[in-house]
Amino acid sequence: MISYAPFWRTLREKGESTYTLVTRYHISSSTLDRIRKGMGISTAKIDDFCSILHCRVEDVIEYREDGAEDLQK
Repeated sequence: MISYAPFWRTLREKGESTYTLVTRYHISSSTLDRIRKGMGISTAKIDDFCSILHCRVEDVIEYREDGAEDLQK
C-alpha cells in the first residue's frame, strides 16, 4: 500500500502548508483530499510535489507491505 506519511513530514519540514499549495502553486484541494484519504494520485502530481518541495519521490510517498497508513495531517 502507498503511504503519504512522508508527504506530510516533508511539507512541515519545508515550511509549506496545504493553503500555500492551493493558493501559490495551484494544487487542487481535491488532490490534497485524495492524499488525506490515502487514495491514489498521478505520477504527474508526485512530480509537481517534488518540484515544489525540492525533494525526492521518497519524501512524498512510500510503499508499506502491511498496508498500515499513518494519516498525519
